Amino acid sequence: MGRARRARKIAATAAYGGGGLAAASAALGAVSYGVIRGEAMLARRLVGKPFDSSPDDNGTYGAGPGEPIEILVIGDSSAAGMGAHHPHQTVGAIVAGGVSALMGRSVHLTNRAAVGAESSDLERQLADGLESVTLPDVVLIMVGANDVTHRVDRATAVRHLEVTVRRVRALGSEVVVGTCPDLGTIEPLAQPLRLLARRWSRDLAAAQTIAVVEAGGRTVSLGDLLGKEFAASPKTMFSEDRFHPSPAGYARAAAALLPSVCAALGVWGHDTADRPPEARRGEGVGPVAVAAGQAVKDPGTEVSPTEVGGQSRGPRGRWAVLLRRRPDAVPDPLDPEPEPDDVDLASASPEDADTAR
Repeated sequence: MGRARRARKIAATAAYGGGGLAAASAALGAVSYGVIRGEAMLARRLVGKPFDSSPDDNGTYGAGPGEPIEILVIGDSSAAGMGAHHPHQTVGAIVAGGVSALMGRSVHLTNRAAVGAESSDLERQLADGLESVTLPDVVLIMVGANDVTHRVDRATAVRHLEVTVRRVRALGSEVVVGTCPDLGTIEPLAQPLRLLARRWSRDLAAAQTIAVVEAGGRTVSLGDLLGKEFAASPKTMFSEDRFHPSPAGYARAAAALLPSVCAALGVWGHDTADRPPEARRGEGVGPVAVAAGQAVKDPGTEVSPTEVGGQSRGPRGRWAVLLRRRPDAVPDPLDPEPEPDDVDLASASPEDADTAR
């Protein structure tokens, strides 16, 4: 199957797996184009003046014996850190500092992300980054928001991301992708544009998850990770432009990504090792399309490729494992066990789930 055809299939599967989003789509079908366009123009006026640039966070973090761990960051303004005031406040810098602290080694960060970048820019950014670091230990990607706001065809965006991930994996490097955030949480957006933005961004995030896992990488759902915090404290979590995260917002995103980066690097630590899924956390093994649909609803969720019974694929596609690595996602011991439907992603037996990975 060609890349373009495969990307179209992934995009269609992700949209179909959106469940309740289909109803939202039908309801919005009756909304006139003029209303949507008017809401978009209003949102542009409400969004504050954009920043001149993002901080330069390239450099070495921490110290310790041995060669530095090489982390390459590519993607859009969220990966570049637009809205942060200092280099150490970006997602890349926070992740680099965390890895250094856990490994007792220095981490060299190379950031080639760019403000306004779309998924089509990833291949160029990767090539640019590889001129500085020949073999990164892990490549961290954050992309998708501009594909949504610029209404880039979902299959096209997914194809560019998949190609980039496959090229990184061909080098022998690990890949962690922070999927498209839920743009329905952006304060200046009014209804019905906010509902549309949520649907578009969630569909893209699900498609990204399928594509990345198929290509051998792992994803972390950013979704509405900052939704509750943004709603409660918008002046704290949003930057001055009311669109990009503030340093506190970036710290929250970095906290969700760090455990998965550590797992990709094989760093020992609290909940950072690759491990079998735990039913009481709502984790499980199943087809990647099902896992992707669940991940968009649960921010901070990691989805990565796995095997069941020694096989990487099942009757419904690539096997994937869904993990919730964030400590605050673990239920209280006194809480009742999750319902089976919330745990079993695809009729995989408990023995299969326990032996996964």
